[in-house]
Amino acid sequence: MATLTILPLGLTVPVAPGQSLLEAALAGGVSLPRSCRNGTCRACRCPMVSGAVRYRIDWPGLSLDEREAGDILPCVAKPANEEVDVVIEAPGAQRLSLPPTT
Repeated sequence: MATLTILPLGLTVPVAPGQSLLEAALAGGVSLPRSCRNGTCRACRCPMVSGAVRYRIDWPGLSLDEREAGDILPCVAKPANEEVDVVIEAPGAQRLSLPPTT
């Protein structure tokens, strides 16, 4: 299973098959900046430090220059495959308070 590491928090969460990076972050207790969740608003745009992604949509709301610079949209990006770990730089990321499990 692939993982997502979110900097500067330094937290790593698992990414289930088919899950977007945003979904994995939320499931792992990390809130990323977001709004539309479909690749158009760009609120979640951040640089990918390492790894490789593919998108749920044909052309997410990134310019060619932004893509070449390494920016991604975590709301519609998922690891390129189950063996690829992804590291992103998301200064607006925050830990969520999750209820205790019983």
